[in-house]
Amino acid sequence: MTALDDLAKACEVRPGEAGDAVQGLTPSYVAAPATVAEAADLMRAAAGHGLTVVPRGAGTKTHWGAPPDGCDLLVDTRRLGRIVEHAAGDLVVKTEAGLALDDLRAVLAGAGQQLALDPLPPGGTVGGILATGSAGPRRLLYGSARDLLIGITVVRADGVVAHAGGKVVKNVAGYDLGKLFTGSYGTLGLIVEAAFRLHPVPRAAAYVSATAADAAQALDMAQALLHSALVPAAIEVDGPGPITVAALFEGVPDGVPPRAEAARSLIGGRVGEGPPGWWGRLPDGEVLVEVRALPTALADLLTELEGLPTGLEGAARIRGSAGRGVWHVALPADGADDALRRLRRHGTAVALTAPAGVRLDRWGPIPALPLMRRVKDQFDPEHRLAPGRFAGGI
Repeated sequence: MTALDDLAKACEVRPGEAGDAVQGLTPSYVAAPATVAEAADLMRAAAGHGLTVVPRGAGTKTHWGAPPDGCDLLVDTRRLGRIVEHAAGDLVVKTEAGLALDDLRAVLAGAGQQLALDPLPPGGTVGGILATGSAGPRRLLYGSARDLLIGITVVRADGVVAHAGGKVVKNVAGYDLGKLFTGSYGTLGLIVEAAFRLHPVPRAAAYVSATAADAAQALDMAQALLHSALVPAAIEVDGPGPITVAALFEGVPDGVPPRAEAARSLIGGRVGEGPPGWWGRLPDGEVLVEVRALPTALADLLTELEGLPTGLEGAARIRGSAGRGVWHVALPADGADDALRRLRRHGTAVALTAPAGVRLDRWGPIPALPLMRRVKDQFDPEHRLAPGRFAGGI
């Protein structure tokens, strides 16, 4: 019996097309399971035929990570798009992995609740935001996906369904497994369900933004906000040329305006109900880099970008959380490898995206790589799941 015949027994399957390509690699088959049981049967059939498997949600981040070494089967998770349970009284929701974040947000808003994640870029799914570990501006107050995740269900490479955690906030059994899968780029298993803690929707919000004269002043502004008693939900920076620092304040109608005005007095600038145009958007560039460093490294990072060789500095931009020390940097492909080395003087820098054919040290030094490889061997002994997409060719 052919691989297509066995896959078709599990769920809806079709031949791969050019539009299904993952970084230039067109899959032989595209399958769309509609239930966890179908996903398990699909993965079991794929294992039986030794197929390489790459998951896909909405496709907003399929260009992130290294190109896969193989993609026999693309698993489209969007039919796994249901809310399994919403325990509003417990501030918990359990969803399937293919549910769009925008759809989940609309449902939760009806109960006055939110999953406090700002997907980067917008339009992603629950599974996609977990698989890439991405988070937006409000990670400062609420944390990232791995912080809000309290339970996860995955299908292993051999088709076995595994559960970790629970659906109530106090149940943290197996929570480390959820952290392990967050940011794994589909290399350890297929995420099919997830449970998250929720927060009430804030009744008021205000933004305070100011322009800094130089990198040192931008750092001073960000640090003043971070160490104040004003509790911003986010502190974001966009630069260089000009360098803008902006903060979001959320809460009750009587409490937000005085906090925002105090922040304006602290850093200057202005108060507004809406964010700056760049807020919550990835910077545009041929190479997208995620930098993680101490928040105090902001001035050094801005200075590095301002000091790039002539012709490159104008195309480089940094944007992200000045409170958490997680930034996205856009670079031109020409000279990106040297720029990465400069950025790594101050923290970790991972090239999330790069044009085909551009040679880069995407990941940089990874002291934990031997341990990561042992984990990969345990979860995916045949190395069939998104092979090569993660650090060290995992």
